[in-house]
Amino acid sequence: MVGDREIAAVRVFDAPRDLVWKVWTEPEHIATWWGPKGFTTTTHKMEVKPGGVWRFVMHGPDRDYQNKVTYLEVVKPERLVYKHGGEKEIEPVNFHVTVTFAEEGGKTRVDMRMVFPSANARDYVIKTYGAMEGLNETLARLEEYLTKELTS
Repeated sequence: MVGDREIAAVRVFDAPRDLVWKVWTEPEHIATWWGPKGFTTTTHKMEVKPGGVWRFVMHGPDRDYQNKVTYLEVVKPERLVYKHGGEKEIEPVNFHVTVTFAEEGGKTRVDMRMVFPSANARDYVIKTYGAMEGLNETLARLEEYLTKELTS
């Protein structure tokens, strides 16, 4: 974690940046790896462009979670900035995300930072939804998916 309102993770993937960008921004790919272990994702709409929306449902072991992402900035294949929300605008799952994709010697460094409106909102999401573990599991699933894509 960084700061009292942030959750951050950095991971280096043994894959070219264009591929990492592709599997992060195309619905047929992201559906296979997005979310923690035991979750599946159904995308209803995905328009990766400024002002575009990604509406999706994360199907968990206990229930379904409605999600809405509104893209604020899209710089292919370098950076995504978006607002993440749930079913209601006032939920604590409303936060801003910046994801950067940097080339590092044939590999890709992904830096993902989530900024919450307050430390209390961040703490709530960590305690209630296991946000830290979920983020790490999601990135691990991405790594597994990239490995499969590179070997197929």
